[in-house]
Amino acid sequence: MGILHQLKQFAFIKLRIIKYKSLSTCQQVFGQPKLYHPLLLNGKGKISFGKNVQIGVVNSPNYYSHYSYFEARSSESEIFIGNDVSINNNCSIESLSKVTIHDNVLIGINCAILDNDGHDLAIEKRFSGTPKFAEITIKKNAFIGDNVTILKGVTIGENSVIGNGSVVTKSIPANVVAVGNPAKIIKEI
Repeated sequence: MGILHQLKQFAFIKLRIIKYKSLSTCQQVFGQPKLYHPLLLNGKGKISFGKNVQIGVVNSPNYYSHYSYFEARSSESEIFIGNDVSINNNCSIESLSKVTIHDNVLIGINCAILDNDGHDLAIEKRFSGTPKFAEITIKKNAFIGDNVTILKGVTIGENSVIGNGSVVTKSIPANVVAVGNPAKIIKEI
């Protein structure tokens, strides 16, 4: 590697990773993911990483311009990521209860995993109420495509594939391909 390449790596990648790490507010972070892309970790809850977790992919969109965001919002909230998980650029995981990602899961770019509604849905409580929430589980060997949104209460079964651009509103069984908005099973694998 030449000196110019090393300077670019430092200026455009390593400094951004350091910046977002220093801006992170979560005090209960366990494990050390391999960061190829900036990651902001916020909230009062617990965020755990297994072995060989990769955040960011060099040869994917949004590598130089975006960051990933994980938030375990309340003190009871938890995000657990198992071993050998790869999460592409610009992904967000927001938990009020618990988000569990098992081993060997692949997650594409621009994905959102949200175990809550964000705000209370009642008009008079949108600014003051507590949103509804329910745990999300993504089981072993699942493959989540690009631009996928996974909503509260969903379990994605082992080995299943969620196609690009899908919105997952209901649980998906093991060994299937599901696509669409809302995601529907189109075939078994």
